[in-house]
Order: sequence, then C-alpha cells, then structure tokens
Amino acid sequence: MWNDPQDFWNLLDQLMTSHQIVVDRVKGSAHPKYSDFIYPVDYGFLKGTSSADREGIDVWIGSMPAPKRVSGIITTVDVIKNDSEVKILWGCTPEEIGQICEVLNRTANMKGLLSLREKEEMAANEH
Repeated sequence: MWNDPQDFWNLLDQLMTSHQIVVDRVKGSAHPKYSDFIYPVDYGFLKGTSSADREGIDVWIGSMPAPKRVSGIITTVDVIKNDSEVKILWGCTPEEIGQICEVLNRTANMKGLLSLREKEEMAANEH
C-alpha cells in the first residue's frame, strides 16, 4: 500500500530541523578534488546522520528565508566513486534547483535525478 507522499516530506523536514547543518562548501567554492565543479549554493551535511557513504546526509542549502523546508531531493549515481546517494534540497528556489541539477549532470560519469515536493514542482514548471 502506498503512503501519502506528504508523510515522506514531513519526515525529511523533521530530520532537517532536528540536526545541525554543517556547511563545508560555500557557494562559489570549488570541489576539493575537481576544480571545475563549482558549488552554486552552500553545500554540507547533517551532523549526527549517516548516508550510504557512512557520512552525514548531504544537503544543498538554498536562499529561501526561514522557516525553510525541504524543496526536494536529488538521487545521484557516480561511476567514478562507484556510489549512489540522496542529497536533500533545503530551502532552494526553482532557480537554485536548476543550477544544482545542471552542475550534477554535466559529466558522463555522474547523473542526478530530481524529485520535487509538489509546490516546488509547480513553481519550477512555471519558469
């Protein structure tokens, strides 16, 4: 039986608000290993959580004002690192979501699949 998708988004909001966000890559900075990968928004992780790579859950932090909520998620696959991860979009505008998708899908070695929260999806489709 399928659950209400809103339950999923509400749990992600709860996860976000119950853990500290650590920004380790600020907007405009380059990836430490790939200098041509520039972060279009702040990027970090949730302290005290774990993801597939056994590190904190990755988060893209957008510029929407507080109170923020999860805008969506991006599931990535990276054949160089041989992994797949879920990255949370936290308070991202439709423009920022587009920039994040663009940077994650630039190469043949890494691709990201976007899943938007319903309202953000409608707003993104208006642009």
